[in-house]
Amino acid sequence: MPHYTSYDGAQLAYRVLGGAHPGGDDGPEAELPAPLVCLAGGPARDAAYLGDLGGLSAFRPLVVPDQRGTGGSPPPATPGAYAFPRLAEDVEALRAHLGLERFALLAHDAGTATAQAYAAAHPGRLSHLVLLNPGSRLQGLLPDDAREIFEARAAEEDWWEDAYVAVRLLSHATDLDEIRSLLLRAAPMAYGRWEPPQQEHAADEGVQLNPVPRAAFWQGVTEGERQAVVDGLAAVEAPVLVVTGDRDAVTGMRAGEAVAACFPDARLRPLHGVGHYPWVDEPELLRPLLDEFLA
Repeated sequence: MPHYTSYDGAQLAYRVLGGAHPGGDDGPEAELPAPLVCLAGGPARDAAYLGDLGGLSAFRPLVVPDQRGTGGSPPPATPGAYAFPRLAEDVEALRAHLGLERFALLAHDAGTATAQAYAAAHPGRLSHLVLLNPGSRLQGLLPDDAREIFEARAAEEDWWEDAYVAVRLLSHATDLDEIRSLLLRAAPMAYGRWEPPQQEHAADEGVQLNPVPRAAFWQGVTEGERQAVVDGLAAVEAPVLVVTGDRDAVTGMRAGEAVAACFPDARLRPLHGVGHYPWVDEPELLRPLLDEFLA
């Protein structure tokens, strides 16, 4: 697994899926498809859950970093380095390491906060920005349509009652093994349907948790710092694609609308029958959408 040196000297890991290493010895970079840097969410979930984004790596190299304290990247000396504005500076160090003057950035879930912090701090470095299933905590908004989406499925899903109980228990659980068990019981609410591909994807969530980085992702970010990120999005000239799912009972759809409204050139694409992981539910819908946008 390759590593890069970040702003504080930390050696952080990343993977390249598909194509050739954009910073390697495989020939002139101009001959390669443009790489797409992909940020995992969670917060602080191991990036392995992204997989190859439903086969997208067959069309362009995906550069997938392990954020601090996850995967092959070590924890920092201070918890403050887990906060999303600092994680954005890790992205800038990765860009420099790869030798990319401008690049396309994709982020999922909580990783979209890191991506927005990067866009606000380094707007000229982005050629495209893709935000999959974002929340809007960064915008200071907590829409309740995710709950509405979940409750609307009560009459049609045999897993619903157990998932409902698990969601309520999760708010009070502190034991890590119990949390992992409850997450698996609640998992169907995050998908457009509960079939073998979704079940296989959900089965790994428990072992991909990293509690300390997760807790520190939002901590230590002042109100002024948060607002500065939001204000900075107005200066992002790169085109932005915001993808939501009409069965996403984790972040819902209204959060994506709030995020898209912060950018001068944003396109909002809701996907039908899709939950929180569109590359799992409908890869044949997501992949062409991303290909067209990134072209």
